[in-house]
Amino acid sequence: MGLFGILLGLGLLVWLAYRGWSVLLLAPAAALVAAGLAGEPLLAHWTQTFMGAAARFVAQFFPLFLLGALFGKLMEDSGAVDAIAGFMTDRLGPQRAVLAVVLAGAIVTYGGVSLFVAYFVLAPMAMALFRAADIPRRLMPAAIAVGSSTFTMSALPGTPAIPNTIPMPFFGTTPFAAPGLGIVASAVMLGIGLWWLRRAEALARRRGEGFGEDRPGAAHAAADDPLVRERAVTAREFDPAEIHRSESAPPPPIGAAALPLAVVVAVNLLMTFAVLPAMDAEFLDEPRWGGITLSAVAGVWAVATALAAATLVLVATNGRRLPSLRASMDAGANASVLPVFSVASLVGFGAVVAALPAFAAVRDWVLGIGGGPLVSLAVATNILAALTGSASGGLTIALEALGPTYMALAAEQGIDPGLLHRIAVIGAGTLDILPHNGAVITLLAVCGCTHKESYFDIVVVAIVSSITALLTIILLGSLVGSF
Repeated sequence: MGLFGILLGLGLLVWLAYRGWSVLLLAPAAALVAAGLAGEPLLAHWTQTFMGAAARFVAQFFPLFLLGALFGKLMEDSGAVDAIAGFMTDRLGPQRAVLAVVLAGAIVTYGGVSLFVAYFVLAPMAMALFRAADIPRRLMPAAIAVGSSTFTMSALPGTPAIPNTIPMPFFGTTPFAAPGLGIVASAVMLGIGLWWLRRAEALARRRGEGFGEDRPGAAHAAADDPLVRERAVTAREFDPAEIHRSESAPPPPIGAAALPLAVVVAVNLLMTFAVLPAMDAEFLDEPRWGGITLSAVAGVWAVATALAAATLVLVATNGRRLPSLRASMDAGANASVLPVFSVASLVGFGAVVAALPAFAAVRDWVLGIGGGPLVSLAVATNILAALTGSASGGLTIALEALGPTYMALAAEQGIDPGLLHRIAVIGAGTLDILPHNGAVITLLAVCGCTHKESYFDIVVVAIVSSITALLTIILLGSLVGSF
């Protein structure tokens, strides 16, 4: 009954979440179903196991959710994201519409702008470019996904995306873990994505397929859709309900718009390789700081400092363009709360499942997968991210349950923890992009497209490209190690 309870609880969680039920309610209920069928004490699992794991997640990662959402909202309301999108449009034009959308998405998300903020800004840009170039509107979601939801989320070294920060406390790594392999994986994802989109565009032109039906106002309708909101908040660190709550300012000059993004990258790099390694962190051994090591918090500190510095620079350079600084900051802060607690609830569910006696069979099955720890880690993160529809939630559940085991295996077999980090993140960002994923549903909604029209292209540019990149770095990592 224990294994049946785990499967039943997970099935209820996935099915009802897809139907728009709040994960804040579903996750503890599903955890109690699993615990009850296993004959375990319900209240103890709820208040001690579930809430303990959820609280640890919030304690570790809420600063990143908060600063990421705040920075994204200020970038949106100052007009900076619009300025970058407009710059790419002017430079590349309709004749390179696909490339312009991909590069604009990559620049803003690698610079720390929340994925959902990018979606709501890039969709109108893509609509105008694709209409002018007479490229089918159904290809818009795939073009946006290539630049914003693939390599800049999971592979490109130093990306401040939440999934890239989650393995750091478990493996003692940094955002720049396995940088060479990350660059290789990024090239694979970008190459396959651009190749497929060029192929699809050329095929559409040969068939005489043009832009098609215009659907204005889709982005605003999506921002106000409560069903989209409930599905989206488990996927990324921004609540779509806070999109467009403030009137955006006229776009600033491109230099002022891009400067905060450059600050995120530069400060992240500086903190990771210069400031934190030189810090005397012996005080962390004291009980009041939890008796931890610097490596357990250095990655989170680096990304948090980078986002905070970029936010200050943004306010200093573009603050006068904000219709209301207080309103924008309030909206950014509010936008972080529901996502962090939604993902934390998924983590709590995973902790209860991992504490059940029947989970030993699941763990043994995962660790027994042929190919060694790298393959089994990739499979574990893929499966959990796919089932939860959340790269962040699936990755945290996997590492909460199996992280110490993989670290022990890495020590035994001489595997660099940075390689584990990169494989775990790319694995979580692969099969999470299934039809029920909140980011996919939001992206289709803001583009005014349906799964039938656009999902196959998303599968190729996001899932196929990510799986290919994942297999590539597993092979390289197995042959030559981490670099």
